[in-house]
Amino acid sequence: MSEYSRALHLRASDDGWTGELHDDWAIGEAMNGGLLMSLAARATARTSTAAGGHGDPLSFSAVFLSPSGPGEVRLEPTILRSGRSMTTAEVRVSQPVDGADVERFRALVTLGDLGRYADPVLKTTAAPAIPPPEECVPSSDAPPSMMMNSGFLKRWDVRMDPATIGWALGRPSGTGEMRGWIRLIDEADIDPAGLLLVLDAFPPVSFDLGSVGWVPTVEFTGYVRAVPAPGWLQLRLTTEHVAGGLLNEDAQVWDSTGALVAHSRQLASARFAS
Repeated sequence: MSEYSRALHLRASDDGWTGELHDDWAIGEAMNGGLLMSLAARATARTSTAAGGHGDPLSFSAVFLSPSGPGEVRLEPTILRSGRSMTTAEVRVSQPVDGADVERFRALVTLGDLGRYADPVLKTTAAPAIPPPEECVPSSDAPPSMMMNSGFLKRWDVRMDPATIGWALGRPSGTGEMRGWIRLIDEADIDPAGLLLVLDAFPPVSFDLGSVGWVPTVEFTGYVRAVPAPGWLQLRLTTEHVAGGLLNEDAQVWDSTGALVAHSRQLASARFAS
């Protein structure tokens, strides 16, 4: 079993499903939100298919309420409606803390059959032209302090476009764009639910604007458009508006064939040096 499969392993419970969050997928003291979204999408899909509904995540809209930590996580999907082509559900994600059930986030999920919606492609966004992975800057070149504080980063092989890496050298461009390639360190294939994890896997685009510290997600809406082909995924992050410590971050993911397979927009909070 791959590290990815272990991280997304679910056990049935009386109220839905339980999983286990490990430090290996943490950023500092908090768990990566994308991992929790993938867990929630997978739990919701299993509940849906068990009831005769659909199993591929099409859209996922989450409001984050509190940061998650290592340990048990509880996932409680509720099917709201199941039709011939789509199933709509809500999923509540929580953790036990000192005997109390603390809600981490809640999401609305639309599920369907990705094969039904992948073709024909009438209009799409092409991947930007960037150097191939072997000519990009690997995450293994990150400062040791950054690697030590991020078990999550060690799970990935990230290759950043040299044109968008100035922030890591103390020279953020101010453009608000990051580009590069990503795959799991063991090269395991990413499934549709895992694309939600990929959409939240790059360093936040606010780093290119000089932000410091943690950039927590307030709200996230992601769309899965196709089952990704095996191999490298190409990722592009941009932002259009940053004010008052809040920013929107837009992400796009293309697979190894150049097909757009996922995209998202999130509202996040960031701190900037005065």
